[in-house]
Amino acid sequence: MADANEKTEDPTSKKIEDSRKKGQVARSRELSTTLVLVASAIAFLMIGAQIASAVFEVTRRTFTLSRDETYDFKHMFQVWGFAIETISFPVLFYMLIVTVAGIYGNIALGGYNFTWQGASPKASKISPIAGIKRMFGMNSIVELFKAIAKFLVVATMAYISLIIFQDEALHLDLELYPQNIFHALDLIAWAFLLMCCALIPIAVFDVPYQSFKHNKEMKMSLQEVKDERKNSDGDPQVKNRIRKLQYQAAANRMMQEVPNADVVVTNPTHFSVALKYDQLGTRAPTLVAKGVDEMAMHIRKIAKAHDVPIVASPILARAIYYSTEADHEIPEKLFMAVAQVLAYVYQLKAFKQGKGKRPNPLKSNLPIPPELRR
Repeated sequence: MADANEKTEDPTSKKIEDSRKKGQVARSRELSTTLVLVASAIAFLMIGAQIASAVFEVTRRTFTLSRDETYDFKHMFQVWGFAIETISFPVLFYMLIVTVAGIYGNIALGGYNFTWQGASPKASKISPIAGIKRMFGMNSIVELFKAIAKFLVVATMAYISLIIFQDEALHLDLELYPQNIFHALDLIAWAFLLMCCALIPIAVFDVPYQSFKHNKEMKMSLQEVKDERKNSDGDPQVKNRIRKLQYQAAANRMMQEVPNADVVVTNPTHFSVALKYDQLGTRAPTLVAKGVDEMAMHIRKIAKAHDVPIVASPILARAIYYSTEADHEIPEKLFMAVAQVLAYVYQLKAFKQGKGKRPNPLKSNLPIPPELRR
């Protein structure tokens, strides 16, 4: 049998949400670094020539001075304006590409998540014991192997790039200036791109590893799942206590309405329902109170104390009890049966007041539909 404290259960949605608030999401530094480097290499291939040309023009303009410009104090500001105007667009475009790649690389795995809790100081971050555990943990071993792998693949790709571009690099001195400089920059950009692309397999490995590692860290034990469910739904004992108090409050409200009822229909021992009918209104008879066993006895006791008529009709009492809630009108299918009971009660009341003759006994076979019989 599995230990209740063993982390074998998938994280709940609440655990995931709480972890995100703390900044605990899956992240891959290798993916972010690779995207930034590859985007930088591609951007350099796209606009590297423009940047080099801009730098070349600024350098030429800066170091090419006439005698009058040498003694002109305002010339310095003119050169600054020329430099900013010439270099700003290609450099800003290059920075924009790298920035977008950096942002996307950080949110590609785990999504966007901004929280101050992740940056808050924690004792575990500066604890020597926790630091030693991190140094010799499984994650450190994996990071060591990744670092060795990165060094090997980048060194291998650098050697391959050197072989590929060796002939062109050795003949750069035979080319005219400044074409040889631009050609050298082009060779550097392609070599840089090849070495950056060599990191792609490392990132491809790191992304599923980081997802697996994060999911493993988020695992919960059976006890944690039970505790979270208890905290979310509430303690069962507290919930039972609340339900009991709510039931008592509802029962008290019903007992207060029993003296105002027109009739109480009983089982006669297990069920009691109190009905009220406004003869001047348009509403159907309303159930003001109902109960079983002790509650039923209490309803009958209150009814006797306030001279509320009590009529024994087991089938009708059960039908009303199961089909109608307190403060609700009775179903339309019970109108005829309840009307006969109310008519009997009104005739009996008139007889007691000397205003009529004694009514005939209430029929036992009241018109109650079969689907409402219990």
